[in-house]
Parts: sequence; C-alpha cells; structure tokens
Amino acid sequence: MLKQLRLILFGLLAAAGLLAAQEANEIARTTAPAEADVYFLSPAQGMTVSSPITIRFGLRGMGVAPAGVELPNTGHHHLLIDVEEPPSFDLPLPATDSIRHFGLGQTEVELELPPGQHTLQLVLGDRLHIPHVPPVVSERITITVAQ
Repeated sequence: MLKQLRLILFGLLAAAGLLAAQEANEIARTTAPAEADVYFLSPAQGMTVSSPITIRFGLRGMGVAPAGVELPNTGHHHLLIDVEEPPSFDLPLPATDSIRHFGLGQTEVELELPPGQHTLQLVLGDRLHIPHVPPVVSERITITVAQ
C-alpha cells in the first residue's frame, strides 16, 4: 500500500511539473548520453516462459531515478507490452495496460501474461515520463507464454 501511495505521489509531482511547463508554453526535453542503452536482462528474445513472468530491466550509460526527481543522466523505466507503434516521444508516455510505468525506479516486475506470443520493449523516461533526446529505447523482443 505504501509503495502504491508513493507511486501516486511521484505521479502527481511529475504531473504538476508538466502542467507548469505547459503553462509556460515550453516542455524542455531531457538529453541522454549517446552511449545510453536500455535492454532486457531477462527474458531473452524468443524464450518460452510461464506466467507469472519476471522481467528484469538493464541500463548502461545512465542511472535510474524515480519520476519527479531531476538528476543528470537519469530516468525511469516504461514497459511496452504488445505495442505495435510506440506513442509520441515528444509527450509524457501514457499509463495504460500496455504501457506500464515504473516511476519509483523499479528495475524488475513480475507480470501475469495470457498464453501466446507477446512483444516487450523498454523506453526510458525523464522525471516527467517524457522520453529523452535521443530516445533510450530497447529492441522489441518477442516471447511466448506457455499454456
């Protein structure tokens, strides 16, 4: 429960910052080092897994910081599940069942996924959930969840 309250608080702080930036008619994009890389530690491309599945995120060239926290060369993870076309990287990533936010700085998650093939992709977002410039995006992997 405390973890959920913190996530809500960080989201509200990030939203307040975004509203202030929009009112000022400017949303400053956060830069990322050219060598920054986000990737999956597990599962690997093509794996067959059983649900629930533990997904572990990797990051090189940057650090992880919770949403709402402004530190140089940091961001937090967003997991895209079965998303064919990613949303605009010029705006905050929406929070949906297909776009999961890890605004507390989490680097792994245990998820229930239905049997069948699924695609997974990671996108690093700044304190306001906006992807960096250049975007720090993983390869999209395909996994199969066994029956």
